[in-house]
Amino acid sequence: MAETKREIERKYEADEHAGLSDLPDLTRVPGVSAVVDKGLAELDATYYDTADQRLAAASLTLRRRTGGDDAGWHLKLPVSEGVRDEIHAPLSDTVPRAFTGLVRSRVRGAELIPVVRLRSARDVRHLVDQAGGLLAEISVDRVEAERLSGGDGTARWTEIEVELADDGDPAFLDKVEKKLRKAGVSRSTSASKLARALEETGRRPRKAAVVRAAPVTAGDHVLAYVRTQRDAIVELDPAVRRDVHDAVHSMRVATRRLRSTFRSYGNVLDRAVTDPIRDELKWLAGELGVDRDHEVLTERLTGVLGELPRALLAGPVRGRLRTWANARRAGSRRRLVAVLDGARYLDLLGSLDALLATPPLREAAADTTQKAVTKAVRKDFDKLSGLVGEAIELPPGESRDLAIHEARKKTKRTRYAAELATPVLGKPAKSLVSDMKSLQSLLGEHQDSVMAREALRDLATQAHAAGENSFTYGVLYGREERAATAVEAELPGAWETIRRGTSV
Repeated sequence: MAETKREIERKYEADEHAGLSDLPDLTRVPGVSAVVDKGLAELDATYYDTADQRLAAASLTLRRRTGGDDAGWHLKLPVSEGVRDEIHAPLSDTVPRAFTGLVRSRVRGAELIPVVRLRSARDVRHLVDQAGGLLAEISVDRVEAERLSGGDGTARWTEIEVELADDGDPAFLDKVEKKLRKAGVSRSTSASKLARALEETGRRPRKAAVVRAAPVTAGDHVLAYVRTQRDAIVELDPAVRRDVHDAVHSMRVATRRLRSTFRSYGNVLDRAVTDPIRDELKWLAGELGVDRDHEVLTERLTGVLGELPRALLAGPVRGRLRTWANARRAGSRRRLVAVLDGARYLDLLGSLDALLATPPLREAAADTTQKAVTKAVRKDFDKLSGLVGEAIELPPGESRDLAIHEARKKTKRTRYAAELATPVLGKPAKSLVSDMKSLQSLLGEHQDSVMAREALRDLATQAHAAGENSFTYGVLYGREERAATAVEAELPGAWETIRRGTSV
């Protein structure tokens, strides 16, 4: 069974012969009552990667380690500078299946092989407070690195590592660092032991050729945006598998941004190439949406249920909603992980890689003025204007609901087109992004109400079939109807303000 912990640590340079006895008196760090000797640990770790080091390039670390109190397989996923999620699994002869899934978006079909072996003699001390509670662990590591593939070098060095205790305040590390710096200890220039080992034991890279800077074109801007969204999908893959909060939503947004970009900037990238990729992105967004849409609905219904007076609660409404939510979510989670493990998803990632490697640029891609980008944004905004006008003119009912939903989708596309254009158009595009976010939120409230009413009808039907009182579902349905009516009343004025203020 894999376990996860948040690792917050800092590494420092140390003299080859340095030891913990050479460090300053750390009991003078505010909050530290004692420094407890935890002895010497002998660690032996083999690091795995692809032959072309795809994991290292993404700052991911996969190792099998013996020795110490946490022997086993470790997978470290970057969160922010100095912060990583470390996932542990028991010792085994092969990479744990759970880990292969978490790195699949990086590795694709490549083989994971041993690349570096690190043997460390770790001298450990615990910094504890007055009650004996652990504040941080400080160690001096004498490291021997041996390259196993991609080179045959070896290296040795000594480093100091300070790791914050679980649930500790990161500000405590600043206090420790202040004391270390006063003693002449400086931060390590390497992000990790593996990074340093790869650098010092591998073959020296060829010196890159000097390339003269060319004018930035519309194609450059579009490809940069596409690359950012492709990277987001790949980076979010492990978080989606681990069910990290908001990861599914964020990946789905990245797919939407890509789909919108391919449609909005068809004057820059050839749609004969991008349309098939858009279809696959739509498929992936749909699979992601099974989980996300249900999550949003559950949160909304739970929230409005909590606002009802006790007198309006009839029957086991909370229990039925909880059962409905859990049953749907469990099925969607299993399906989503299966999708991410499938060949179709990996083929999609490969198609995005190929597009970026050999972009299907059209004539407008060479434009170095604002013309091509402005045209794309303006075209989307004009289409949105027509859809909003149509929705406003329709009478309340299903047709208006569908029209508002279409306007909401076009609002997102216009927003993403303006996001891409912001480096080119500046303040007008940035202002349009803000306006589109506001409109998207308003129209999204309406769509959430439509979906909530569908779910409430479903729940009421189930309750009635089970012989339960369905009164409360009717009350909630009425509240959702009023919420939709309020949006429809607000829309004309909100749109007129946006339309008059747009300068793109």
